[in-house]
Amino acid sequence: MADPRIDPGADVADPSVATPVPRTSSVDLPPRVRLVVLFGGQSAEHDVSRTTARNVLAALDPDRYDVQLVGISRSGRWLRVESGPALIGRPVADASTGAIEVAGTDTELTTHLSTAADDGLPLVVLPLLHGPNGEDGTVQGLLELSGLPYVGSAVLGSAVSMDKAVAKELCAHAGVPQGRWIALHEREVTEAALSDAVDTLGLPIFVKPANLGSSVGISKAANADELDAAVRTALDHDECVVLEEAIDGREIELGVLGNESPRVSMPGEIVAGADFYDYEDKYLTGAAELVIPAALPPDVVEEAQRLALRTFRTLRGADLARVDFFYESPGRGLLLNEMNTLPGFTPASMYPRLWEASGVPYTELIDELVRLALERSAHRGGRRR
Repeated sequence: MADPRIDPGADVADPSVATPVPRTSSVDLPPRVRLVVLFGGQSAEHDVSRTTARNVLAALDPDRYDVQLVGISRSGRWLRVESGPALIGRPVADASTGAIEVAGTDTELTTHLSTAADDGLPLVVLPLLHGPNGEDGTVQGLLELSGLPYVGSAVLGSAVSMDKAVAKELCAHAGVPQGRWIALHEREVTEAALSDAVDTLGLPIFVKPANLGSSVGISKAANADELDAAVRTALDHDECVVLEEAIDGREIELGVLGNESPRVSMPGEIVAGADFYDYEDKYLTGAAELVIPAALPPDVVEEAQRLALRTFRTLRGADLARVDFFYESPGRGLLLNEMNTLPGFTPASMYPRLWEASGVPYTELIDELVRLALERSAHRGGRRR
């Protein structure tokens, strides 16, 4: 039986052989690096971050990396977490169990790291934080002021990518195709505004907090009463909400890796196990299916990669990002959903799996990200002199 996700009669990109993707950084990885793994945080994605940290630790080469753990508690305390054999276990699928606990002794990050770097080892911070106060430029600003190399986009790229409304405005200006959407600040939420949204977007409508990820706070509203409740739910997480038209399309995701000469992975597809790809589908039930590579015609693959790269550059991405699209066929084709500057990073997450299928295994991906952080730090340092 023909795959219903493929356009009838269209050519499909040959997925039989993954073409290895070359290194994207020009800096050689030192024989040994002090890697500060920063995890936890105050956002609703705290548990996701903890699980990611456990998986990254399990994959790190102890001969290559001197790992130091710094956890941020839900209340905002920065804690030095003592690593040990109990923390290096098999990856866990459930974000609520088996993850690293954020518990330990209080630490001031900059003081701790300046002391840790006294032995001359090159130091890189790996932020495994998601959501506000971690992925939105705040922690990146602290690391910039401290002069510490770190993985991921800088302050501006992190901030504009985290804010869905601002990101959509910038990408619209850059000519990246998107679905219809409306952004509302909490002071603008009125019965008339929501009625206008229904007239403009139709029903159902997806409602999202502007500054959050992992599908936290997202609702699908099928009528006016549900829309009002969905907006109130989103406002529990942020003062600005984004309302989006429901798109009947396939969910296509691509990974971007690099700085000066970024590469784009082959595309993957999310086949949701629920009504839409929500938090439980992502982290709890495991019902969603990740199809890599996505069965797409070669010209659509090429277009998706081109748009992913344009989005990455428009939003000032650095080191890594996952760019998500809807593919509406027949219809409008590829429509940008969002760009995630610190995507999920467990071995089962889409971003590492995309690069695995594109020729970059999980452990090598971490090495490449550390190289990119050192390269970017050296480049910035040269401009400051």
